[in-house]
Amino acid sequence: MRDPSDEDQGIGAVEDQGIGAVVEHVARRSASVPSRCGRVSRSFWAFEKVRDSSMRHATDSSADYSAVAVRGDVSLPLDCLTTRVSLGESLSYALQFVGKRVVDFLVAGLASLLLIPLFLAIAAFILLDSRGPVFFRQRRLGLGGRPFNMWKFRTMDTGAEARQLELEARNESSGGVLFKIEDDPRVTRVGRLLRRTSIDELPQLINVLLGDMSLVGPRPLPLRDSALLREVDEARFLRRLGVLPGLTGPWQVGGRSELGYGEMLDMDIDYIQRWSLRRDLHLIASTAVKAFTCPGAY
Repeated sequence: MRDPSDEDQGIGAVEDQGIGAVVEHVARRSASVPSRCGRVSRSFWAFEKVRDSSMRHATDSSADYSAVAVRGDVSLPLDCLTTRVSLGESLSYALQFVGKRVVDFLVAGLASLLLIPLFLAIAAFILLDSRGPVFFRQRRLGLGGRPFNMWKFRTMDTGAEARQLELEARNESSGGVLFKIEDDPRVTRVGRLLRRTSIDELPQLINVLLGDMSLVGPRPLPLRDSALLREVDEARFLRRLGVLPGLTGPWQVGGRSELGYGEMLDMDIDYIQRWSLRRDLHLIASTAVKAFTCPGAY
């Protein structure tokens, strides 16, 4: 007979006992939890979340929204980690997931080497255009709500983050959850071109190699946007944290700044539920095309 005290025990309750206890806990729950989570792709992606739930995640004490960070055991219900599936379906999606990570590291590594001349040219233009560093890093929420430093080419004047509060009244994003201004006064001349073509995002290839991101997935949000999104739609906010964030994704291809947070969430959840390696490859190809047409990018 099961101890009632274990009825609602989650991964967080056993994580201090080590990864062995976490794995044992998940295995025990998998014997009794029915399949309510749809596609098995979430189960394989959530494997990394289970691993990370045994770690203590530090937050950035200097950020106003650092309290929004959540631990890995919060981002998805436990039954979503233990979906029962057929052996054939399990193997198919397992192979696709391995293929996804292989593509991540191979493409990111090769692209990083081939793009070195472009990176050097961009660095020179940034330094000639305005004072400040070439790169900009910002805390974002990754898999399981774990904060990480996301890299970009600097497209704004130094001190831009400190000026964001005074620009809140000009936020053009539907609902005000995301922060977007088409004619943002903080953006430099070179930065405007980099943003239009999404070239400013290319340094995130390093984040992919570090394992913080994938080539394709829901875009990692700034802490300010994450805090507000959790307030208005916590269930879907937490659900999108159950997979690795991406350098590109359905939101990037579907309209970016022209879309509100609700449409972004619809696209992200649909991507998670219907994920396949073929869809990832399609989104990567579509991103390359969209970079030249520049819809919704500013």
